[in-house]
Amino acid sequence: MHNSSAQQVTKTCSGWPSWSKAACQRLHQIWAEGDNELYLTGYAWHNRYTYNKDRVKKYNEQAWGSGLGKSYYDKDGDWHGLYAFAFLDSHKNLEPIAGYAFLKVAALNEYARFGLGLSVFITARPDLYNNIPFPGALPWASFSYRRASLSATYIPGSRGAGNVLFLLGKWVI
Repeated sequence: MHNSSAQQVTKTCSGWPSWSKAACQRLHQIWAEGDNELYLTGYAWHNRYTYNKDRVKKYNEQAWGSGLGKSYYDKDGDWHGLYAFAFLDSHKNLEPIAGYAFLKVAALNEYARFGLGLSVFITARPDLYNNIPFPGALPWASFSYRRASLSATYIPGSRGAGNVLFLLGKWVI
């Protein structure tokens, strides 16, 4: 972090409780120094081992949507991202989502990276909590090559609920 940027972060986070200052500083760093990203969604696979064929036919697996984000690679090469996008859920309802994601990243070569981590977010769905926003946390995996990334998360659940592999693409703009 540059000296003037470090001073701004210290000033911005000065009113925060001591236990949350590190999170404030990281969020400020992502926002101030991070790259802009375009998110594109497109596929939600309902696990055929937990859903019968008739049920799968009723679900939307073309989870089209888009949004924006900001991301930052820290000194260890790990990825931190803020994002907000919307997509068509399993019932073709528009689902908004906004959150933070962290990936522990392994550089495969100069251009390719693979990361595993976690995303925490807030979303809303008409079939859950009557569209009242609720928090969540999901695993996140990503393969990046230069400016493009293919990411995935798995929404766990019980038989006939959840158990969805969600794919999204990302482009650093």
